[in-house]
Amino acid sequence: MATTADFRNGLCIEHNGELWTIVEFQHVKPGKGPAFVRTKLKNVKTGRVLPNTFTGGVKINVQRVERRTYQYLYNDGDDYHFMNTETYEQTFIPKDLVPAPQLLKEGHEVNIASHAETDEILTCEMPTYVVLEIEYAEPGERGNTATNTFKDARLETGADIKVPLFINTGDKVKVDTRNGEYSERVKE
Repeated sequence: MATTADFRNGLCIEHNGELWTIVEFQHVKPGKGPAFVRTKLKNVKTGRVLPNTFTGGVKINVQRVERRTYQYLYNDGDDYHFMNTETYEQTFIPKDLVPAPQLLKEGHEVNIASHAETDEILTCEMPTYVVLEIEYAEPGERGNTATNTFKDARLETGADIKVPLFINTGDKVKVDTRNGEYSERVKE
């Protein structure tokens, strides 16, 4: 058991039966009344941010969360199979825990956070950008537009995105995994 004096950013605690990480905190000592700690907590599973106030010195239950690097192997319906890059152990994760499954290619590395005591998988974090090849892009006509225009393209993973007119089949592009949008063309 720890107290509010042990608070630090990134600390994982159990609050109301769920796991939360401390995003930010501030110790407050008013002139009148007891000290307290004002915090912003982020739910580990849902990502919801919640402001909360703890009375100074209250006991909290600190939880240990381990983050490990895994390599994507394949998917089997709604299960995505990954391999630990250190121990080579394989595990699978349900599709709803993977943030952008349509952009996942064999060999991509992700960070998987799990609860140390129960080995329950909490989150799967993909890199911010992935480099993928354009499998098919519609031919674009240059010169007949006054502004930036986009056309449809299909990535090697099967995902459809919008790309600028100068992108052709076989080009490699950097795609943002947070929103699934084209970022830039990658030169080889």
